[in-house]
Amino acid sequence: MDLAEQVRDWVTEGEPRLLAELAAWISQPSVSRTGEGMAEAAAHGLELLRRSGLTPQVVETGGWPALVGTAPGPPDSPHVLIYGHYDVQPAGPLHEWVTPPFEPDFRDGRIYGRGTGDNKGQHLAQLLGLRALRDITGGLPCRVTVLLDGEEEIGSPNLAKAVRQLEKPDLVVWSDGPVHESGRASVVLGVRGIVTFELRVRGASGVLHSGNWGGVAPNPAWRLVHVLGTMRDPQGRVLIDGFDDDVVPLSPGEREALAKLPVDVPAVLAGIGAAGMEPPSGPGFYQRLTGPTFSINSLTCEDGGEHRTVVPNVAVAKCDMRLVGGQRVDAVFAAIRAHLERHAPDVEFVPGGAMSPSRTLPETPWTDAVLRGAATGLGEEPLLLPALGGSLPIAAFSDELGVPCYGVPFANVDECNHAPNENLVLDWFRRGVVAAATVQRAIAEVGR
Repeated sequence: MDLAEQVRDWVTEGEPRLLAELAAWISQPSVSRTGEGMAEAAAHGLELLRRSGLTPQVVETGGWPALVGTAPGPPDSPHVLIYGHYDVQPAGPLHEWVTPPFEPDFRDGRIYGRGTGDNKGQHLAQLLGLRALRDITGGLPCRVTVLLDGEEEIGSPNLAKAVRQLEKPDLVVWSDGPVHESGRASVVLGVRGIVTFELRVRGASGVLHSGNWGGVAPNPAWRLVHVLGTMRDPQGRVLIDGFDDDVVPLSPGEREALAKLPVDVPAVLAGIGAAGMEPPSGPGFYQRLTGPTFSINSLTCEDGGEHRTVVPNVAVAKCDMRLVGGQRVDAVFAAIRAHLERHAPDVEFVPGGAMSPSRTLPETPWTDAVLRGAATGLGEEPLLLPALGGSLPIAAFSDELGVPCYGVPFANVDECNHAPNENLVLDWFRRGVVAAATVQRAIAEVGR
């Protein structure tokens, strides 16, 4: 019997206990934004590391602590760091939950509760994969470090500080976010970064009657619209000098992987009620998700939603930019500031949160091993995604440590992460446990 079959049997035999362990972890609140349950969750997470045969420790960061577990492997075996996060999003509107967010409920082949898919269920599958390896083979095939971040849902502001306190691994494996939107298993090589900011324009000292003052008093809303027009043209080109100067072109392996990804663009657009994609017209669907973007998230005149016939005195645009390999947060912020100094020095620029992009090339030596291990454990050939459209703090490893990073998601497409009724399909959880073990075995075979 091969390892995958042995781990599947291990999961089947222990399923009541494993699901009870999952439910107990979900029932422990750990909301980093408010602090709800964080101290208790840290203690719970340390115990999970200990139960998985790891030596646990708390790594202080100045914020919510990181939880670290380590275990030796055979001599000269690869050192794998597994990343996850134990904090979760706030529950959100309680009336929209079918069952309470921190009272996990099993129904229709899923477990519902805050943190099921994002990220407790996924990193628990990784830990159980290590536990299965110990029970079945007597040890781990690789040297392992597990790092559970306590601040991912607030942007991981102190993750790099924690990472600097660890010994450098050979590679990083993480399980977060959903599988490919087609429902296929996937291996993810990178994530886009993000910067958020506000543009604020002020007019008169107060709101004015548009009949008495229209055409006389400066209108900050029109000023803001015109400023935004200097930053992106109707064809979708970002006009901020230096914004994308550092973008690294896609490698041949990345282009090949993108070309293999399945997508029915008309069906995707119909699903969101859109008639077409955003300009420009040239790039394909997945090429767009590997490039930098500039989005206006909201426009407001701070009128409380009353929409009176007035000349407003304040106009605000909230924006974000998604970043790709090569772009640096500080350089992008500097480019925006320089653009505003040239075109609109009267506009206030308020920088917000930021996260750097991370990029691992398909040509990296560990890629085939991770793909092979994931295919064996998940029971299907995974799609290779050069980058997620969204953002995760993986640059804390790829940039700080200079090591390749691989995402192997174990959550269903409709996991509703960050939303009411967050859930995890139990079959993905079971398969995730198996894949966590087989990926470790495949990595070890390359390292020999």
